[in-house]
Amino acid sequence: MKKITVFGFFILVFLGVRAQEGTAVSLEQKPKDSLKSKKESPRYFQDLLATAQTDSLWLASIAEMIPLGEIASDLAPVDHSDFKKDSIMSRLDLLDQKTIFNVAYHPSLESVIRTFLTDKRELMQRVLDRSKYYFPLFEQELDAAGLPLEIKYLAIVESALNPQAKSRVGATGLWQFMYATGKMHQLSVSNYVDDRQDPVKSTKAAVAYLKQLYKIFGDWNLALAAYNSGPGNVNKAIRRSGGKKDFWAIRPYLPRETAGYVPAFMASMFIFEYAEELGFQNRAIDTPLYATDTIHVKNWINFEQVSRLAKVDIEKIKQLNPSYKLDIVPYVKGSDFSLRLPLEALGRFVANEDSIYSVIAAEFEANKPKSPMLVEAEAPLRYRVQSGDFLGKIAEKYGVYVSQIKRWNNLSSNTIKVGQRLLIYPRKFPKTTSSTTSSSNQKYYTVRSGDSLWSISKKFNGISFEDLKKWNAHLGSNIAVGTKVLLCNCTP
Repeated sequence: MKKITVFGFFILVFLGVRAQEGTAVSLEQKPKDSLKSKKESPRYFQDLLATAQTDSLWLASIAEMIPLGEIASDLAPVDHSDFKKDSIMSRLDLLDQKTIFNVAYHPSLESVIRTFLTDKRELMQRVLDRSKYYFPLFEQELDAAGLPLEIKYLAIVESALNPQAKSRVGATGLWQFMYATGKMHQLSVSNYVDDRQDPVKSTKAAVAYLKQLYKIFGDWNLALAAYNSGPGNVNKAIRRSGGKKDFWAIRPYLPRETAGYVPAFMASMFIFEYAEELGFQNRAIDTPLYATDTIHVKNWINFEQVSRLAKVDIEKIKQLNPSYKLDIVPYVKGSDFSLRLPLEALGRFVANEDSIYSVIAAEFEANKPKSPMLVEAEAPLRYRVQSGDFLGKIAEKYGVYVSQIKRWNNLSSNTIKVGQRLLIYPRKFPKTTSSTTSSSNQKYYTVRSGDSLWSISKKFNGISFEDLKKWNAHLGSNIAVGTKVLLCNCTP
């Protein structure tokens, strides 16, 4: 079951909603043929604010996210006559005629729309710009599955189109999958790769899940609610409402976050459908989806090597390949790990593929005497911050990026304190601990289920399959789980 996800992005809008005449604005909504609303208590509104504060760090990261194209901070002047109630109502009515979703005017929906148009206008412009890359991908998958194309707006509510967004409860990616739900839909997670952050794989999984939910409820508003809080909560709300199967009828019985989820979806759809009329800019991005393609790797390769050898900016590689947690594309025989690049860079990569892989092999060999042979991404290091440390120094020490350390430890700034413990997935060790003969626990690898000498060689920089065969000739070709494999040309 998919647990409640981020949604802080849209809870934020209520921070800008003013209570009118001393009463908190209600989120309650009647069925479509009614414009009256059931007013809820100020306590309800206070709970929404508390939820927003809980997600404040995540919201800050969304607000600072790097777009796929260069984004100007200035916005064109807007015609505030478009913000009038009559104008909003008429557009909502037209939108209702165009979509399969049940869209109706309500004061709370108007408040959300107004906040998007004013206080959160620049943030919405950035999301609009990012949609130029992601929406074609979403539409392709939705159309292939026979689902309404408007569902693409759900990813805005879930993640603000940030493929590396993480909620306070662990939901991850554009579509905010929890670990268990992702596994149910073949989204694997390892120390190298998180498929929930892969735009293509996660979109396929979200489409399949939404299609399944629609088969259960036969109503798209209910399917969206179930995507947020799980089908169990929706079924419970249906029972408590006396068997009604209309979102607005069961809304009082849904979790509070889910009660605002579908209205937030509708507000997003409103902004996007009328973006240009409302003064948002229709700007092109420098790398649209159609200007990229993928290639399956034939060996382990890191982003720095790709950047240098294919002549492409490393930040662009990161933006196009958000699922690789360590900035490394792993290689396992029979796997489908791929690298997405701009077409011109991909052309250079393919044209020079043999020489690129030769250079990579040579670099591994050249670094063999200098680099530690025991660099295992499956065994993260707990580093204790010492006096004089700063993130750049620690990153250099272990061959990683500052941005990675911040992501692994949910740091919102570069500030660290003496004694603080940081999770590090090292790509190298300091020279003082790099010798594989310095201590016995650096000389061996314990065989795990599914291991082979070839797969073990891929876990460590500077160790080849031929090395392992030579150093462990006494083991033969078959190695049992628990066997100690020698990792150096030293005495066992």
